[in-house]
Amino acid sequence: MKRDDELIVNIEKISNLGTGIARIDGFVIFVEGACPDDKLRVKISEVNKNFANAEILEIINPSPHRVSPFCPMQKVCGACQLQYADYNYQLEMKRSIVQDALHSIGGIEFDVPLTVPSPNNIQYRHKVQYPISQTKVSKRLLAGYYKPQSHDIVNIKHCPIQPAICDSIIEYIRENAELFKISGYNEKKHTGDLRHVVLRVSAMDGKVLVTLVLNAKKSFKNSEDFARDIYKKFPEVVGVCLNLNPKQTNVILSESTLCVAGQDFVEEKVLDKTFKIGADTFFQVNPKSAENIFAYVKNEIKKTDNPTVLDAYAGIATFGILVSDVSKGVVSVEFNKNSIEKAKEVLELNNIKNVELFAEDTTKYLKKVKRKFDITILDPPRKGCTKESLDETLKHTKEKIIYVSCNPATLARDLKYLLEKGCKLQSVQPFDMFCHTYHVETVAVISMS
Repeated sequence: MKRDDELIVNIEKISNLGTGIARIDGFVIFVEGACPDDKLRVKISEVNKNFANAEILEIINPSPHRVSPFCPMQKVCGACQLQYADYNYQLEMKRSIVQDALHSIGGIEFDVPLTVPSPNNIQYRHKVQYPISQTKVSKRLLAGYYKPQSHDIVNIKHCPIQPAICDSIIEYIRENAELFKISGYNEKKHTGDLRHVVLRVSAMDGKVLVTLVLNAKKSFKNSEDFARDIYKKFPEVVGVCLNLNPKQTNVILSESTLCVAGQDFVEEKVLDKTFKIGADTFFQVNPKSAENIFAYVKNEIKKTDNPTVLDAYAGIATFGILVSDVSKGVVSVEFNKNSIEKAKEVLELNNIKNVELFAEDTTKYLKKVKRKFDITILDPPRKGCTKESLDETLKHTKEKIIYVSCNPATLARDLKYLLEKGCKLQSVQPFDMFCHTYHVETVAVISMS
């Protein structure tokens, strides 16, 4: 097999990165945009020692689950990789991704149930981060997502997975920035004014916080005037902020944010608690699907009478806050000090008294304390937990660990380690947080014996 070879293949299943998997004489071929049960004519684009990549030339026999993408930009944008499949089958594919990861990486045979669907699978994305650039000749502003494997911006006028108000605000910024002499950013030259537009929309009341990310050390009059203009234009907008980010970096938001008009947060309601979400606050992009996860975890906590809970990798302590009323006491540990400050505000807003906050690395915190917890909630980043952090968790947990994961591969790896230490896997439940993508959230419950 070599580059540019054309082959007829049958797609067996989906990979954990959303590509279709075919085999020729046992050799694996990954096909972008392929659906399980497709019969395809493909062209080999890259050959490696253990696998090849291919692109679709022709769909000979489409999968019965294949549908036409509802977004006309799906192929060029690349943000919604699975839109070619009907939504119910997407849930099955995500279940399969989790089960395959448990088997191939963790050596764990477990019957994973169907993925819990998102309450909304369009207009579900309540945080939008659009990079901004500018055409060379007409100086027209471009705003959208990057094309796959590139930093070329797809200029998106309508995105069906985000609230419609986002399209209106982005279009207004695109059309009116020039009136305020605000230019688009040139990433290669590190020139221009406007780098990103970040929108946070409340699923509770539809209010919007707008943040303009500037390539500047300090704000300037035109940028402040433009911020006030946006605030006046849209009644849904509760505030407009300027984030000052002059560094050559892929990090979108710096630590310097100035609120120019209105307030610097939107309010979000999850279960029965109210949260203040600022420009740089980490909070789930799909609040309604996140609520399903929080309810699932809370119900698991309730199975233990009045437990003590450790909320590790806590962010703004969302889990700790939401389970506080079914717990004797909660300790939320988060390395990021700004997140802990936000959590303090939420505790005060909701009059919660039984949550302790620590701005510290989870492993370091556990190494220095002697207390044990009935239940530990682990919600690590995509890279998962270190063996050291898992060892400390085992030492400090009496009954069970609830592991919330955004990466099936690292979840499977960490579960394997915990099971080797004598733990038992009670349940695994995937949730659809990022509809029409290959990403899947999973909650695993592990008992200590």
